[in-house]
Amino acid sequence: MAPHPVIQAIIDFTAGAIGGTACVLSGQPFDTTKVKMQTFPTMYRGFIHCFTSTFRQMGLRGLYKGTTPALIANISENAVLFLSYGLCQDAVRLMTRMDKGTELSDIQKASAGSLASIFSAMALCPTELVKCRLQAMHEMEATGKIASGQRSTVWTVVKTVLKTNGPLGFYQGLTSTIVREVPGYFCFFGAYELCRSTFAQYMGTDKEGILPLMFSGGFGGACLWLTVYPIDCVKSRIQVYSLAGRQEGFMKTVTSIIRTEGFTALYSGLTPTMIRTFPANGALFLAYEFSRKSMMEAVGA
Repeated sequence: MAPHPVIQAIIDFTAGAIGGTACVLSGQPFDTTKVKMQTFPTMYRGFIHCFTSTFRQMGLRGLYKGTTPALIANISENAVLFLSYGLCQDAVRLMTRMDKGTELSDIQKASAGSLASIFSAMALCPTELVKCRLQAMHEMEATGKIASGQRSTVWTVVKTVLKTNGPLGFYQGLTSTIVREVPGYFCFFGAYELCRSTFAQYMGTDKEGILPLMFSGGFGGACLWLTVYPIDCVKSRIQVYSLAGRQEGFMKTVTSIIRTEGFTALYSGLTPTMIRTFPANGALFLAYEFSRKSMMEAVGA
């Protein structure tokens, strides 16, 4: 028996939050390296150089810089994403005149995930702006874009945004975030569901097994990042560089990067992103699916 819609929404929200926590804890050092390479591509020779330089200068804490806002960002994003995902699946059923509870095709699930990402982007943008600024604060000071010796904590970054731009300052990079999320999550959920079905069918195992869940989650994440990585690079530039003053919009930032640094600059930091995607997204879906299943069983669904 299906649980009450409110109970179902709470379960989806909670499972998404648990998945987001697992995602951050397993992949934060690679995310920090990615943001540094996206925003200052000429400072590092590659992933290993960036990773070891950060560790040598700031230790393990440097690689986990921005973990608090990253946790808030991923918990809020995935909680809203998976809550909206369930609701958007119902919306897809309504639009296609399917009975409630009918199993959707992989493409229909991908469409529901793409629609849900619009809502998650609104929750994600403010916290990701704080995270990106914390992660690239050392480089901003080293290049003279901001005065050196500033305290870099979550609270100091929040106060700076409120003082200089007001509450709407937290939504710098929102357009880039939505442009990234909509196609990205279509690929994410589509690849995840398709891979899980294919993997289970080929191996003759259950779709809920640990191996199909982790591999499919990693595969879905890889498809997402390969599709939208240049957009994410632009978003990071806008959010980090706006710390030094008003930053140009999405299209002007794209053309400026291509004109001055070349098209390949849009792919700076792709290596740590692809390394991170399998453990992080595998952990995300494993934690989400198992916690959701446990809560559904607990309410007798």
